[in-house]
Amino acid sequence: MRKVKFIAPARREFLKEVGYYNEKKPGLGAEFAEEVEAATARALAYPDAGSPASKSTRRVLVNRFPFFIVYRTSPDGIVVFAVANHSRLPEYWASRV
Repeated sequence: MRKVKFIAPARREFLKEVGYYNEKKPGLGAEFAEEVEAATARALAYPDAGSPASKSTRRVLVNRFPFFIVYRTSPDGIVVFAVANHSRLPEYWASRV
């Protein structure tokens, strides 16, 4: 069974943003989480479809929110290295790869 694995910093980013969106509007954090789940599912189903993010990673956009998921394929699925906001410093996550 193929699976999605978040490294710890990516998991923390994800949870922080869920909390942020829930503070903005109750339920919005859950909507963000659903869109992240959909993005990771697309990456898992079509791992080569994401745009190159670095030499060894790809990225897929999160619908409805200004985020993208940085991932790499692994033998049993994908590994997520960042849940990155478009407005953050470019490639701040590169040291995680």
